[in-house]
Amino acid sequence: MTDPASQPGLQSLSKSFEPAALEAHWGPEWEKRGYGMAGVRGTGVPQADAPSFAIQLPPPNVTGTLHMGHAFNQTIMDSLTRYHRMRGFNTVWVPGTDHAGIATQIVVERQLQEQGISRHDMGPTPPEARKNFVAKVWEWKEHSGNTITTQMRRMGDSVDWSREYFTMDDKLSVVVTDTFVKLYEQGLIYRGKRLVNWDPRLQSAVSDLEVENEEKDGSLWHIAYPLADGSGQLVVATTRPETMLGDVAVMVHPEDERYQHLIGKMVTLPLVGREIPVIADEYVDKAFGTGVVKVTPAHDQNDYAVGQRHKLPLVTILELDATISKAPLLSMPVGTKFYMPDGSLWSQGGDDQYKSHDEHGSLYNWIGENRPDLMPEKYRGMDRFVARKAVVADLEAIGALVEVKKHKLMVPICTRTGQVVEPMLTDQWFVAMSKVGEGDATGKSIAQKAIDAVAGGDVTFVPENWVNTYNQWMNNIQDWCISRQLWWGHQIPAWYDEDGNVIVARSAAEAQAKAPGKTLRRDDDVLDTWYSSALVPFSTMGWPDAVPEPSKTKDYDLYLPSSVLVTGYDIIFFWVARMIMMTTHFTGRVPFKHVYIHGLVRDAQGKKMSKSEGNVLDPVDLIDGIALEPLLGKRTTGLRRPETAPTVRKNTQKEFPEGIPAYGADALRFTFAALASLGRSINFDSKRCEGYRNFCNKLWNASRFVLMNCEGQDCGLDTSHGCTEDYLHFSQCDRWIVSALQKAESDVAKGFAEYRLDNVANTIYDFVWNEFCDWYLEIAKVQIQTGDAAQQRATRRTLIRVLEAILRLAHPVIPFITEELWQKVAPVAGLAGESVSIARYPESQSEKIDQEADAHVARLKALVDACRTLRGEMNVSPATRLPLYALGDAEFLRTSAPVLQALAKLSEVRVFDQEAAWQAAAQAAPVAVVGSARLCLHMEIDVTAERARLTKEAARIEGELGKARAKLANEAFVAKAPAAVLDQERRRMTDFTTTLDRLQEQLQRLG
Repeated sequence: MTDPASQPGLQSLSKSFEPAALEAHWGPEWEKRGYGMAGVRGTGVPQADAPSFAIQLPPPNVTGTLHMGHAFNQTIMDSLTRYHRMRGFNTVWVPGTDHAGIATQIVVERQLQEQGISRHDMGPTPPEARKNFVAKVWEWKEHSGNTITTQMRRMGDSVDWSREYFTMDDKLSVVVTDTFVKLYEQGLIYRGKRLVNWDPRLQSAVSDLEVENEEKDGSLWHIAYPLADGSGQLVVATTRPETMLGDVAVMVHPEDERYQHLIGKMVTLPLVGREIPVIADEYVDKAFGTGVVKVTPAHDQNDYAVGQRHKLPLVTILELDATISKAPLLSMPVGTKFYMPDGSLWSQGGDDQYKSHDEHGSLYNWIGENRPDLMPEKYRGMDRFVARKAVVADLEAIGALVEVKKHKLMVPICTRTGQVVEPMLTDQWFVAMSKVGEGDATGKSIAQKAIDAVAGGDVTFVPENWVNTYNQWMNNIQDWCISRQLWWGHQIPAWYDEDGNVIVARSAAEAQAKAPGKTLRRDDDVLDTWYSSALVPFSTMGWPDAVPEPSKTKDYDLYLPSSVLVTGYDIIFFWVARMIMMTTHFTGRVPFKHVYIHGLVRDAQGKKMSKSEGNVLDPVDLIDGIALEPLLGKRTTGLRRPETAPTVRKNTQKEFPEGIPAYGADALRFTFAALASLGRSINFDSKRCEGYRNFCNKLWNASRFVLMNCEGQDCGLDTSHGCTEDYLHFSQCDRWIVSALQKAESDVAKGFAEYRLDNVANTIYDFVWNEFCDWYLEIAKVQIQTGDAAQQRATRRTLIRVLEAILRLAHPVIPFITEELWQKVAPVAGLAGESVSIARYPESQSEKIDQEADAHVARLKALVDACRTLRGEMNVSPATRLPLYALGDAEFLRTSAPVLQALAKLSEVRVFDQEAAWQAAAQAAPVAVVGSARLCLHMEIDVTAERARLTKEAARIEGELGKARAKLANEAFVAKAPAAVLDQERRRMTDFTTTLDRLQEQLQRLG
């Protein structure tokens, strides 16, 4: 009996794996020790001759909480970071949060609404109100904005917290302003009137990312537009009749024989009275509706493109709050003709009635004093949806409403507010994507530089098929709208003088110096959040100050480009592409070498996780566990459709009848890693966490067993003996597990190199559970019990050294449990070190791959498996020990007998040299053939009763076989049955035949 005092490591481990306590200890401990600090092995000091690994955290919104997508994404990033840190790379994982302009402003505005005030009420003047509101947002950020970073720590994320940034920090804000000014000076930023996504509640432009199309029940209204010459009418199909007030044309397909003779004619716009032309464009779908569509360029993205092609005027009929305008705006490109309601013809030739508004689009606005009536007075000031009903009613009253059909349509919804988004013609700031900047020596546009970076292999996508998605968007890219009508964010560094002239500068003082004596007003807009995010690869690395003095140990030169960006496919356009564009343009470098695109996490049924749908899982709830009632409360709060709450409750109760148990961070991380394939989506089933929790428990118990047998014992680590074969006598099984370890290490390295975390996780799982625990530990027990001193030492050394390597191998994926166990195991294995997280990562040594040992254990496994199969055929309980009678392969069987007896749960292994003697002993027992050996498990039986049982079973099988044959002989069945059913019947027939042969062989043996 080993003295407990000699096993302090074992004694300090709890009897079972309890993750909460060790996670609470090691998370803060790693951070206190600074292991996440940039440099080599967490020292905070880089080495000039070491390779570098850098990774940027996609900055989550400061308003957010950790969701499953974050947890999945960060598991991948942390595993990669820990792996490279242990390999001795200069390693940094840079964390940060995004100021999330829209989301954050909404959060604080809702708080103000609860107090009965709006942001406009926060000061006596608009500038003061804005200043006080922004201060309020900063106050909220300081108190509530660190939720997600706290949760990241719970996941074990080993980021360099000393480098944590916020996209509104002074350091990053300086870069935002500087790049804006540079782009403006290069002629690549301009202000113009363009059609953008507009949220009427936010009163701001929103990006495509903030818009989701939802299928709604709608209508398709068929409206008669009479031909102006009185010769007939055209029937137009539309889903938005209220926008007809801004129609400037009707459109048909140029090859549509029904309407070709009408192209070029004029129709009268119902309710308004203006004449508008009939034009032809291939955009029209001849099969949709009547094949005639209205053209409203100021309120539809596709119509806007048509308007640009045909030089159509634009009539803006909506105010920014989505009410019908009281004074509609007419915008006319040069060369445009426009028929007023009074019948007069206006044309745009650049005369004094118009002024140049936008040099990039040659767009002019009419500003005459005597604005004509473009809009019937009745509709002015109406909400858009109220106006829709009024327009439809009036069309019906004048007989212009031909018919109404039910129609499913996709409605653009702002994900931030739930409002229906309107395409709106507004003044915005844009970055020119396809123009070459002034003085740019490359002669390439921002977009072209980014296209070339990927085409030239400087940036690669994993999986590579995402290159097609990237290129398709980049090759059809539009100028980027970077302005938002918000108060929270980076205010655009542009000022206007009394005459409307714009001055772009880095500060108010610089702007005033450029416009001496002028009274300046700063632009109220802020920059799109994605603008500052796009600069993160270099704004966090010391640009531009670090550029003049290159250094091998400076962040800018060590970590730009970073090694890999890990992200979901949903933001390739909005973030990935923009980082490549901005970084290549300003630094001449790519932001990252690889883009690993992973799938999106969905629920167990493959549905998108959404708080509004009540199917989200909180990663922290999976770590800590949560009872049913609190879980129900979480899932039924904040639903987009509150009426679905009963269904959400029912589904939750069915899926989690007792709530969610505490799985721990390691089990959750292991689950994510195992799911990290190269697919488009990940269906997350929490039950898988249970399997990986069991794995952690298995590893814990295995470590306790190894320490029990090795700590305080002679493990053959005394080098004074020279570790000779006499001192350490390694068995074939010892050599085999070391050989198998090399293969596992090689497969894990390949998995990391290919960003296949699923292969990494599965390799570790299979080696630890199957090879080490299920096979080698059982073999080691026998070797320690039956071996001599040299064999025992060798077994102990193998046990402790392989376990120690396993802990290092698995650490990047399951950091908490491996750290806790390594602290106890490493000293017994003779290895010094503060932490497994900065220890050397195991590397495969091909010279330790032992094919002879592998073959030896393969033979042993085959024998054990054969014994288990025989036991199953005989319906013998695993607890019942039977003798094994064997013939052939005598030497191997005799030397392996102790192990075989233990693993196959045998009472003895008796090897026969003569077949007659073996047959006499075996009698009627089932026989298995393994190589040259024949095996049987001996059990005394009643021959008569067994013969009767076998005969009855053989008769039953013959009957089943007959049924299967009859089915397959039936031509009608074969002709109609699905292929899967036919395959199943054929397999049944094969299985029945095999079983019948075995039964008949047994009957023959019984005589």
